[in-house]
Amino acid sequence: MKIILILANNDVGLYRFRKELIEVLIKKYNYKVFISLPFGEFVPELIKLGCEFIDTKINRRSTNPINDFKLILSYMRIISKVKPDIVLTYTIKPNIYGGLLCRLMNIPYLVNITGLGTALENNGILQKIILALYKVSLKKASCIFFQNTENADFFKRKGIIKGKHKLIPGSGVNLDDYKVMEYPDDSVVNFLFVSRIMKEKGIDYYLEAAEYIRRKYKNVRFHIVGFCEEAYEEKLKIYEDKDIICYHGMQKDVREFYKISHCIIHPTYYPEGMSNVLLESAACGRPIITTDKSGCREVVDDGINGFLVKEKDSQDLIEKIEKFLKLDFENKRQMGLAGRMKVEKEFDRRIVVEHYISEISNVLE
Repeated sequence: MKIILILANNDVGLYRFRKELIEVLIKKYNYKVFISLPFGEFVPELIKLGCEFIDTKINRRSTNPINDFKLILSYMRIISKVKPDIVLTYTIKPNIYGGLLCRLMNIPYLVNITGLGTALENNGILQKIILALYKVSLKKASCIFFQNTENADFFKRKGIIKGKHKLIPGSGVNLDDYKVMEYPDDSVVNFLFVSRIMKEKGIDYYLEAAEYIRRKYKNVRFHIVGFCEEAYEEKLKIYEDKDIICYHGMQKDVREFYKISHCIIHPTYYPEGMSNVLLESAACGRPIITTDKSGCREVVDDGINGFLVKEKDSQDLIEKIEKFLKLDFENKRQMGLAGRMKVEKEFDRRIVVEHYISEISNVLE
């Protein structure tokens, strides 16, 4: 039995966006799959799929070298014990430290660049350190997957990659889990923001636009779903008390909110790989207003299934919201259906699974 080790930094992303791949590896190919990540609420679900779970502490945002050294030692112990035939890595720390150890231990590995992250996008000493680490750790990768062309071009420009790499459609979207939903009556128009509540996801621009639009249009509501960072708890409460927004907190299943929504707004300027929120909402037949930025623009044909807005520009966001509000019901509905057609053609998760199976087969067979 071939052994596959997956290194990731959280259970939510692994379950929500990679479970189809894991199911195929275990059920169709009879591979033994180990997952190394911190414990979370979706770990039991991953175990039910047939995974062997290894609890591994990772502080995603920490730059403490002692913590990172401990992670390297953990990975070394795990790889030595599991003896994988191939390792799959996701996100920066697993990519770098897992990739480095696989290179040193002569184990095949596949790397997924899920986005640049703020440290890589901003010039500075931290960027130089991460790029140097990436250059060393990716050198012997069997294949490097990129989720958008801009990320791939950045790595090429910096001289990081010279070996095999592929462009995949983000994590794709499970079209059976996210089916087309009936478009709701638009006597009251509901906009929805789904994301971690943090500055880089554009929450301030969403709130500013909501305040302006709510003063001008009485039949419009602005909803927010997602984990709120401490810095925004008080601000969201103030906006709720003013009846500008409805904050629903963190939700395990966002589909109930897609159901009541007429349009998803995602004014992020975070360096995303590919926005899963946009893929899911488009799959449900919902129009999108999002930033004209890599990781977002790929999902939107401007004016067809949504609108693109300038980065960090609340006035442009307001103008696009008003443009959407002026559409009649049928045009709004058709815009949502155009999004569904686009993801069916370009972003079906089976495309991503097939790319992975192809590369894994090349290594193991």
